[in-house]
Amino acid sequence: MDTRQLKTLLAIVEHGSFSRAAVAVNLSVSAVSQQIQALEAEVGAQFFDRTSRPPKLTAAGLQMVEAAQELTRAADNAIDAISGRRIVGILSLGSVRTSALSLLPRAIVRLSAVHPDLRIKLRVSLSEILLQDVVAGRVDAAMVAEHGNFPPSLRWRPFLREPLFLVAPPGSPILPVEEYLARYPFVRFRANVPLAHLIDLELGRLNLPLTEVAEIDTVSAITACVANGLGVSVVPHVAIADCAAPLVQVPFGSPQLHRQIGLVERTKAPRAKLIDELHGLLVRESSPYGVEPTDQERAAVALPRGRRLE
Repeated sequence: MDTRQLKTLLAIVEHGSFSRAAVAVNLSVSAVSQQIQALEAEVGAQFFDRTSRPPKLTAAGLQMVEAAQELTRAADNAIDAISGRRIVGILSLGSVRTSALSLLPRAIVRLSAVHPDLRIKLRVSLSEILLQDVVAGRVDAAMVAEHGNFPPSLRWRPFLREPLFLVAPPGSPILPVEEYLARYPFVRFRANVPLAHLIDLELGRLNLPLTEVAEIDTVSAITACVANGLGVSVVPHVAIADCAAPLVQVPFGSPQLHRQIGLVERTKAPRAKLIDELHGLLVRESSPYGVEPTDQERAAVALPRGRRLE
């Protein structure tokens, strides 16, 4: 099986027709058709329903596209690692929906500037699904919060450790946390994620009667509600930084609570050096709460070849 055939198949899917794929891969339309026919003959199945215009993928074609994505990425990764050439191919990333999500696109833009031939694909999903995708190699790395259920085949490295704050509407008086919770309506972060569980545990420890005015599952929506005077809530620092309104903030927890976000990858990730560069960029984007890797972590991803990001 020729990787050029696989990349031609992926080009057809991406561009929507044999003719547009031919332009993308710098071949004639007849050469594209011959490559696909040869691949179909080798596998013993038809990938396209040619009675439709443009041809549509069959069930076998859909399976082959998924396999082609994994095979071509693995081949590119291996060649990059062995030859030390300029990094090409696709880096597939995942992320949970989090208030820290804004950090990842900024780091991706900087990584793309260093490796212009690299294509980066980002998908947002649930933590459990992303972990399965990383284990299976469908995703090279994923941004997830710290929790205690990482499979042994995965390695999680934090890049952000940020404090939590109780936030109140602009112009509110500075009060102790307990007094805010007693006097103001409370906007609860209701989601099955580590951050929400951490906040709920501390609220339970305080054991105060709350006047709950809303339950919301996104932190950005919570800060918007607080900014518009609906009540008070508890959010991580990055959410305050991303909010245009000057929210009043008071440290939450005694001692103040922190949450951690990191990158999870396979322990023997083929693109460990590239993921290490991304981790470093995320640490910088997370300043002043970025978590620098330990010497042991640096050693675990060090490779003998390739330029590191300065």
